[in-house]
Amino acid sequence: MASGGRAKRFRGAHTHGRGKKAGRGAGLRGGRGRAGANKHRYLMLQLLGGKHEHTRAKPWGRIGFKYRSRTGNPQPESINVGDLSVQFAGKADIDLTAAGIGKLLGSGAIAHKVTVKVESASAGAVEKVKAAGGQVVLPAKAAAPAKAASAAPAKPGAAPAGKPGDKPAAKPSK
Repeated sequence: MASGGRAKRFRGAHTHGRGKKAGRGAGLRGGRGRAGANKHRYLMLQLLGGKHEHTRAKPWGRIGFKYRSRTGNPQPESINVGDLSVQFAGKADIDLTAAGIGKLLGSGAIAHKVTVKVESASAGAVEKVKAAGGQVVLPAKAAAPAKAASAAPAKPGAAPAGKPGDKPAAKPSK
């Protein structure tokens, strides 16, 4: 309801300038309080949330992403050098491949001599095991065939290939 001088102007006017039904109840604003929470105010409830857990605000839109090759490209199980003496206590020869561990990482310290067989190891892990008097046995990788420069057929009219550091022969002057 209008107040002050404005109210005096509306004395005798049935609707106080609001039209036929706008000021009678809560009809123009869609109800009082949480009226219509599951109907016309549903979106407001989703965005702002209610006071209970089942009516809490939910994230709107797509959140995050899915890494497509997570199942197709699993990372190897790993173990730190410091954990070797705990998990394999009293053993001098440790086969991590048989234990289902694929990589040896260099965090922590090791005090006793061990021989570790593993698929891959970080440089720090190999260094720490060797400093303790042990060794890390990695699988032998197939050497890539070396490319021989002389094996390639020479182009007709081309100069013979020399060593990589050689300077090209001087051109005869005319």
